[in-house]
Amino acid sequence: MGFEPTGILGIILLVLDIWAIVKIAQSGAEPLWKAIWIVVVIALPVLGLIIWFLFGPKG
Repeated sequence: MGFEPTGILGIILLVLDIWAIVKIAQSGAEPLWKAIWIVVVIALPVLGLIIWFLFGPKG
C-alpha cells in the first residue's frame, strides 16, 4: 500500500513533472546536473518534484 495518484491528481502530477523537466532542460546548469535532476524527477515523481523545487537549478 503506497501513494498511487489516479485520476485528476495523476494528471496534475504528470503535468508538473513534465513542466519541471522542461525547466531543468532550459536551465543554465551543467549538463551532468541537468541529467541528474531529470533522473530524480522521473524516478521519484512526487518527492523528486518537491526536492527539485526547493534545491534545483534556478534560472
